[in-house]
Amino acid sequence: MAKTVQVASVAEAYLELLAARGVDYFFGNGGTDFAPIVEAYANRFAHEEMLPKPIAVPHEITAMAMAHGYTMVTGKPQVVMVHTLPGTANATGGVINAFRSNTPMLFTAGRTPLTEGDLTGSRDGGIHWGQESFDQGSMVREWVKWDYELRPDADLEGVVDRALAISQSEPAGPVSLTLPREVLAKPLEEFTYSDTPRMAPAEPTMPPPDQILKAAKALASAKNPMLITQDSGRDPGAVQPLVDLAELLGMPVFESRVCHLNFPQNHPLYAGSNVAGTLPDADVVIVLEIDVPWTPKRTGPNESATVISIGVDPLFSKYPVRGYRSDQTLAGSPKPTLIALVEAIKKIGVNTNAAKERTDTWAAAREKRQTAIAARAEAGKDQTPINKAYFSRELSKHLGDDTILLSELGLDTSQMEFTTPGTTYAGSPAGILGWAIGAALGAKLAAPEKTVICTLGDGSYTFGVPSAGHIVSKVQNLPVLFIVWNNGIWNAVKSSAKNMVPDGVAVATDTWAFTDLDQECNYEMYCQASGGYGERVDDPAEVPAAIERALHAVQVEGRQALLNVIGA
Repeated sequence: MAKTVQVASVAEAYLELLAARGVDYFFGNGGTDFAPIVEAYANRFAHEEMLPKPIAVPHEITAMAMAHGYTMVTGKPQVVMVHTLPGTANATGGVINAFRSNTPMLFTAGRTPLTEGDLTGSRDGGIHWGQESFDQGSMVREWVKWDYELRPDADLEGVVDRALAISQSEPAGPVSLTLPREVLAKPLEEFTYSDTPRMAPAEPTMPPPDQILKAAKALASAKNPMLITQDSGRDPGAVQPLVDLAELLGMPVFESRVCHLNFPQNHPLYAGSNVAGTLPDADVVIVLEIDVPWTPKRTGPNESATVISIGVDPLFSKYPVRGYRSDQTLAGSPKPTLIALVEAIKKIGVNTNAAKERTDTWAAAREKRQTAIAARAEAGKDQTPINKAYFSRELSKHLGDDTILLSELGLDTSQMEFTTPGTTYAGSPAGILGWAIGAALGAKLAAPEKTVICTLGDGSYTFGVPSAGHIVSKVQNLPVLFIVWNNGIWNAVKSSAKNMVPDGVAVATDTWAFTDLDQECNYEMYCQASGGYGERVDDPAEVPAAIERALHAVQVEGRQALLNVIGA
């Protein structure tokens, strides 16, 4: 059914359409190109049309991460708008993160006015020449699924519906729309659109039945199967089917890193992250929604093993180089693919005694691993600087179904035990650092009833433009607990150099260029400057009480908090 509304401009019609399509928030870092949007919002507010709610964000990195975090929690893509060429440049890291983590998003950027004449919105400022490029969309084209520049008198509904449908179709990801100022500013008296989108996202995909059967036969006869995943839990509905498959086969589930809750970590078949000791002996290896299941330089599957790759894009076609074996490649969404595998294996039948023996073996291995993990934390409880395993164990005591943890370094995640989808997230495989600050704010916006905790290294915190994040936290009333692991070093740089040349001059002389940070930096003052609670924690005996004080500020006082933890 068509709906007609009174509007004053194309910009207002655009906002009306976004609201009708279920977009809750418009994250914006404004500039001169925002004038039509600002006027359109004023007109909508005057008529008590409040959606999508505008969120002013002082930096593009934060805006992109907020939209990313909100979508992770809700599954609903949001809109970001940045300022022409410079805004696109600042936001590109966030676009890359969204692309590599398959997060749907409508990324938009204003465009320098096209014309020098008398049209409403044409050039009227000195920056309108220097900020123009020949092809602004080319800056992000490799990192979006689709991009377009809105043209005069374009089919606005068709453009927006197409953008949102493409963004949400698997493999999901960001799309880009460039918005020239004159096009948005064009006067319009009314706007007619359908009350339902013209285009629906593609439904979840399934591999052909013959591929399912072939994989099921290999798994049903396997003596030592294993599965490695990273992102299958992006769809929370895929968690239980993965549990069913693992239990049916007595198959351990490894996670290289926890980007989402993929498998309950208290399950007897949860095997942690270290695949090196198991991979060479496995006869069937499932690689499920993971780009780097192992490091080929260090380990790999047996030549006689069958490697089965499962995912919406199991060969990671957007990666220029990725030489992992895939003997059977099942292109399909995890949930329906796993369900189909379970049903096919049940029809074939499995050796239940052998599956039980494998389950018991892996359960015992898990108990042994947990004992070692606990011992590592206990051994570090009195160490100065503060021991990461000990601190992580203390923080884990406050995690549960009523919390969301976003981790971007700064934690020993082996000390945590997540069991419920939606309780933990991590950043993109692209590793554009600084993501967690904005993502935590977006998560809090999406789940205001939850306690949101954000952990970062000191380097990641600096990358995340913390002043912008703390401002948004205060202005939008989004109390988050930020924890900065302050070890005074770019450890990723140092570790990489050490791993590449373990017997080199840098190791021998303890000389590490480009790795030093200032451990004396008072990061807590960033948070205090925006009305939050901040504390420097350098005494291990104070760790439990410091965490309690920070959580009290967030949960009871309703304000953000930051712990600057001086660690090794």
